Amino acid sequence: MHWWLPEISVGEKILRSLIVYFFLLIMFRLLGRREVAQMTVFDLIVLLVLSNVLQNAMIGPDNSVTGGLIGATAILAVNWIVGRAAFTNRWFERTVEGEPIVLVHGGRFVEGNLRRANISREELMSNLRSQGVFAMDDVRAAILEPSGKLSVLKKDAEPATENSQ
Repeated sequence: MHWWLPEISVGEKILRSLIVYFFLLIMFRLLGRREVAQMTVFDLIVLLVLSNVLQNAMIGPDNSVTGGLIGATAILAVNWIVGRAAFTNRWFERTVEGEPIVLVHGGRFVEGNLRRANISREELMSNLRSQGVFAMDDVRAAILEPSGKLSVLKKDAEPATENSQ
């Protein structure tokens, strides 16, 4: 093995990296934003093991520095392209990142959306308490954003309008 000479072709290195990238993109999209919103110790362990398992799929028998740089460049380039496509195309953005999900409306849980987001009532209440809400009656709406962040509109708060700034 040579430090700088890849043991597999550049094309194979790029293809392996892109296959793993798109696999992870699809899996995290299917698993939902809850998985990346707030990492628990369990989530961290899963990500570490996942990265180790997929490493061999990306690098194959190649441990060269150049091979690693080629793989990293391929992943960063396709990530930039996906980000740019999501920025310029609303349909693609919704497909890749998802849409906001209303979890609480008018002080009541939206059960179907809780199931869809794979969030328990207890977990949602924990997130509401961390934002200073201790009673469901105080919540006008709670929305799980595509980023995984929970946005909360309290009943005593005035909804934002285009002129209020």
